[in-house]
Amino acid sequence: MSEEKTGVLAGFKAFLMRGNVIDLAVAVVIGAAFTNIVNSIVKGVINPLVGALGTKDLDHYSSCFKAPCTGDSGIQILWGGVLSALLSFLVTAAVVYFLMVLPMAKYLARRAQQQGVKETMEVSELEVLKEIRDALVSQRGGPGTGPGTGAGPGTGPGAGPGSGPGVEF
Repeated sequence: MSEEKTGVLAGFKAFLMRGNVIDLAVAVVIGAAFTNIVNSIVKGVINPLVGALGTKDLDHYSSCFKAPCTGDSGIQILWGGVLSALLSFLVTAAVVYFLMVLPMAKYLARRAQQQGVKETMEVSELEVLKEIRDALVSQRGGPGTGPGTGAGPGTGPGAGPGSGPGVEF
């Protein structure tokens, strides 16, 4: 196989193995199955209950825009079907929100809070270590300075206690 085909196949494999593509494929399959369940609930339970307020099933409600609406004459508006579709959408949205989105948001918030505490602890430990390092460097008088900085015997400022500027503890 040529090098170009290998590169294309490797790129395609990397594309398929990304989490986004697999998650999307699973979501489409689950969504299709879930849509059938919701449509069955709306058509079998909700539409007849809403239709019980009137005289017939919700899908059969319509109005005549241009009279008379018999056979092929007139313009019939099937607003019962639109209402049924709207109810299907609302039921689907409610189930997705309350059973999937809300629990996932709570889980992610809890996880972010736990990671935030961990990062704060790591940052605070790092800051303490930096302060210790800075105190030691200033106590020595800084890196690369000559004699008389308090790093050893000398006659310059900082050679002894109270003989010059230094760090007091």
